[in-house]
Amino acid sequence: MITFIIGFFILIFGYIFYSRFVERTFSPDERETPAHQAQDGIDFVPMSKNRNALIHLLNIAGMGPIIGAIQGILFGPIAFILIPLGCIFAGGVHDYFAGMLSMRNNGAQITGLIHKYLGNKAFHIFMIIVSIMLLLLATVFVYTAGDLFVERFFGIKEFVITNPLVLGSYIVILCYFILATLFPIDKIIGKFYPILGLMLILGTGMVLIGFFINGVNLQNFSLTNYNIHPNHLPIIPMFFMTVSCGLLSGFHSTQATIISRTVNHEKDGRRIFYGMMCLESLIAIIWAAAAMDVYSLNQVPQNIIGTVNVVNIIANKFVPLNLAFLVTLAIIILPITSGDTALRGLRITIADALHLEQKKIINRLIIVIPIVIGVLSILIWAKTNADSFSMIWRYFTFFNQLIAIPTLCCATVYLANKGKNYWITLIPALFYVFITMSFIFSEKIGFNLSLKYAEIIGLVLTAVVLIYLLKKIKQTK
Repeated sequence: MITFIIGFFILIFGYIFYSRFVERTFSPDERETPAHQAQDGIDFVPMSKNRNALIHLLNIAGMGPIIGAIQGILFGPIAFILIPLGCIFAGGVHDYFAGMLSMRNNGAQITGLIHKYLGNKAFHIFMIIVSIMLLLLATVFVYTAGDLFVERFFGIKEFVITNPLVLGSYIVILCYFILATLFPIDKIIGKFYPILGLMLILGTGMVLIGFFINGVNLQNFSLTNYNIHPNHLPIIPMFFMTVSCGLLSGFHSTQATIISRTVNHEKDGRRIFYGMMCLESLIAIIWAAAAMDVYSLNQVPQNIIGTVNVVNIIANKFVPLNLAFLVTLAIIILPITSGDTALRGLRITIADALHLEQKKIINRLIIVIPIVIGVLSILIWAKTNADSFSMIWRYFTFFNQLIAIPTLCCATVYLANKGKNYWITLIPALFYVFITMSFIFSEKIGFNLSLKYAEIIGLVLTAVVLIYLLKKIKQTK
């Protein structure tokens, strides 16, 4: 358990010290925030620091910190170290700058920031990528939450769309997504998310307490178990693509920019953006530890290893049976409260691109109706094709990590132009260029090259991005 404890303290001390260093580099001040400057009662609504923090936690903590953790721990106990280190030096930095740059630019969404700092061509490319990613995410989270619900409370194991209970769960969740996307942020999200956020913390906390009550079988890191993945997947790039939420996730940039419109003071940003990323990372390593235990004791059938179905096994193992449903319920909350804000983020992103104000309900409906048609189309395809979840999730994983790169690049250009230390964003940006390019060029969903050639291409493209950024910095000075 020593490696797990080390990872825990990396998160604690990283937040205490490194997040303050990042904050000082950005230098928040007392200027008026978009929540007050552009208050419209729909998306620009001032909310308290604690409320914003809990809402942001639920926004970013989709199924990623759970699925990513129970898949990532298959690499071995190195996950307990890489997840916290990645969070402190990459994920927390990414989330903080996404939120803070948005506040400095009138609540601009990530595509708007890309347009300002990286140019028109990058904007058009990532407008498409962000839209696809958010659509895929919302769709996957409709039926992930629905499947978890009907399995736990109705004992259903075959999640076919022709089953009335399964279909009904999808319809109810999608209807909620639509309402949460249309309503003012303080009416549904602002009222219920803080409570649901506390439920998530409580559910994960019960699993952690179960470690000490029931015992937990955890390996410690050593050179002999550096990578013990059963399918011999390489740490680079696969670990960093498998574990996104909790380590670094581009999706978070689309959520931080939503919350940037509700923050009262710039100095609240460290707790809201960086702090909640660290809390999500803590949630991830707790679930990774729980998964390691049930895997090592052969309590998980081979066919569901690394899937969301492991959640119920973990809940039943570490939590009293009369409370286990609360853990599952807390996890069901995750895809629901990220799926709805994925659609909300997509609505706002499209509205900003079209310069369509969102105070009138008709303007929101003009954007939301086509989005819902898109979600329904992908959902029907996904539930009528074998292995569709795996394919959608892998494409989402690629787009998700890819979007983190321009966010960090925007921050790099911003810091360089201000004469500040831009290495804190440049290094993780270049690292993830290499990771994502190595992944897509080696994977079957991409170019299916050997990993050796994929890594060479990744290094070349990393150099290209570095040269591009240096030129962009020089042009904008």
